Amino acid sequence: MNRRIFIGAGASAALTAQTGSEWGGPVIDIHLHPRRGGGESTAHVDGMGAARAVLLTNLRDAERAKAEVAAHPARFAWFAAADPSMPGNFDALQKALDSGAKGIGEMKSHTEADAKDMRRVYDMCAERKVPVLIHFQETSKFTGEEGWNTGFAKFDKVLKAHKKTTFIGHANFFWASISTDVARESEYPSGPVKKGGLTDRWLADYPNLWGDLSANSGNNALSRDKAFARGFLARHQNKLLFGSDCSCRDGHGTGSGALLPSLKNKCVGRETLALLKELTTPDVFRKITWTNATRSLQL
Repeated sequence: MNRRIFIGAGASAALTAQTGSEWGGPVIDIHLHPRRGGGESTAHVDGMGAARAVLLTNLRDAERAKAEVAAHPARFAWFAAADPSMPGNFDALQKALDSGAKGIGEMKSHTEADAKDMRRVYDMCAERKVPVLIHFQETSKFTGEEGWNTGFAKFDKVLKAHKKTTFIGHANFFWASISTDVARESEYPSGPVKKGGLTDRWLADYPNLWGDLSANSGNNALSRDKAFARGFLARHQNKLLFGSDCSCRDGHGTGSGALLPSLKNKCVGRETLALLKELTTPDVFRKITWTNATRSLQL
């Protein structure tokens, strides 16, 4: 058996092993930032009980992500991100796609979501037929963490203007907007959801909008009102994607920097998987944690 076949057989065996995991089948994490320590990305994926992960990578970390993909091609894919308003970054994003990036994201810039430079990225994603994942956040109690891709309340104009672009929404304001009473100053709103929120409506109305359930914000959207969450997950079962966006080192909470008290010292991804398991049927759980990403988004 030559080296290439041997490596491929090993990767296939590893993926097959995960199929019988604690989650009843393979899981793909669409929101993992590459770790600085050698092997830590793999440790998080394995510890969480996942089979694959998408490394969301700022261009400065692109070589680290590409090395992870080269070492574990059956485990990792990568997206590239950069502030498109900075000189040279738009061309650099195109080159990242040429060199193997499967999408653009996590886009997290201090800019309006419908800014001219962002719209150039959306057009590029439509042309290249790759998704773009956007961090929507209006405010934060931490200096410098507010005002990322602002203007979600009018993002329907972008969805209408860029119908051929696949958008994946993420973060505080995106998930707070499942409710109609979202407040700009509330990062993680609590209490019952008031039906008719923009995110709920737009996931139904626009085929090109998807939702990334990662991070404290995604977990909070599911846990704040479980009765609402059950219906929400069922309604949008073909448009939602599991992600962790977790800072812990091992998929079990070691070194976790989770901001929600309920997630303190826990793996955000693992806790969100448990919530999804509780709130969905096995078929819906499989769509959100595997099928939607691997088939519909070609990951």
